[in-house]
Amino acid sequence: MRTYNVIIVGAGPAGIFTLLSLLNKGINDVVILDMGKDISSRNRENGKGGELLSGWGGAGAFSDGKLTFSTEVGGFLNELIPHKKLASLFVEADKIYLDYGGTQFKHCNKPEETEEMKKLAKLAGMDFIPMHIRHLGTENCQSILTNIRQSIENKVEVRTETRVKNILIENGRVQGVQLEDGEVIKGRIVVSAPGRVGSGWMQKEANRMRLTSIPSPVDIGVRVELPAATLQKVTDATYEAKLIYYSKSFDDRVRTFCMNPYGEVVAEEFDGIITVNGHSYANKKTDNSNFAILVSSTFTEPFDSPIGYGKYIAKLANLLGKGVIVQRLGDLLDGRRSTRQRIDKCITTPTLGTATPGDLSFVLPYRCLKGIMEMLEALDKIAPGVYSRHTLIYGVEVKFYSHRISLSKHLESEVENLFVIGDGAGITRGLLQASVCGMIAGKEIAKRLLK
Repeated sequence: MRTYNVIIVGAGPAGIFTLLSLLNKGINDVVILDMGKDISSRNRENGKGGELLSGWGGAGAFSDGKLTFSTEVGGFLNELIPHKKLASLFVEADKIYLDYGGTQFKHCNKPEETEEMKKLAKLAGMDFIPMHIRHLGTENCQSILTNIRQSIENKVEVRTETRVKNILIENGRVQGVQLEDGEVIKGRIVVSAPGRVGSGWMQKEANRMRLTSIPSPVDIGVRVELPAATLQKVTDATYEAKLIYYSKSFDDRVRTFCMNPYGEVVAEEFDGIITVNGHSYANKKTDNSNFAILVSSTFTEPFDSPIGYGKYIAKLANLLGKGVIVQRLGDLLDGRRSTRQRIDKCITTPTLGTATPGDLSFVLPYRCLKGIMEMLEALDKIAPGVYSRHTLIYGVEVKFYSHRISLSKHLESEVENLFVIGDGAGITRGLLQASVCGMIAGKEIAKRLLK
């Protein structure tokens, strides 16, 4: 039986950047495994099940491709890596994206714009987090990932449509992995990078291996869509405004996420659950902008399944709406469901035509809905029109994160030579930090193998 130097589980941004870092150091005795399809077989328009979220490129293949240059959002790497080093790794990862065809567009907040946004946010009861953003664009992500895939052809073994059942350990040291079909693959080092879609599997594996971890918050919310002109002042100044609000009623953390100027709302499906998301293109515009409002909930004993809770809420929306539900804010405020006729009267034309008009108050817990409504009111103070009766609300948007696993500064777990990285480790929340995770792990692994 062959033993690889490195086994990488997951071919999303974290796994890919681990691979690129290893190849850069001359290490090519590597196999990368993913349960989804190869990039050439992935199609967003016809994607079903996990095809949108797994496979070469992971969920990033069909994301809007935002690289967020901030140590304050997008994950928790700032708790493991010094600020200056992390910032330099962002630049290094960004260069790699550019080398493989990334767009040159990078929005940098001007000092005067940043101060103005900070002031307006404070007056509205929110915090504004300034950052630089490179927008790759949804239509460019797949080509970048295709270029990376072609560059590693014949250099390492890539096995897609391959499901890993267990990580194998013996005497506190990793030994390899076992596939669902029973095949055992041996490896000196294993990198687990299953992404958000594999967070449930990673949690089960962490529990089985008795890794120390803490439950991550589950983020549940909605996707908001409105005329682009409503947000134009904000998006022209910041492109994507990261705003944080603490609800007056429950003191819950509520935040904006994934703002898409002139973008579109899309549905995602995995494991029989349909949720909502948003995209924006580099070279194509709609008349609308959209963003998510997410409410973070952290549970305490005896409950320890935030992923299960998030799935339950999403399933409830699917039960009532046979998929994604859309509702006019005016109808929600009036305590009535939206109908097709009411949606047709809305001055905001929905970009997700397959969404079912309905009533999200039957889906979202009161605590969550209250936080969302409060933040919409606060946002209306910096962008008048957000709290309009013609604003569209889609539900639900849920971000599934694994328990946050205890890791070293090199992202190694308590099991020797087992590295756990990216969204699946519960330590990242975005494309750039997930990519940097792979670089950190890859450099440390190369150092050990080259001794």
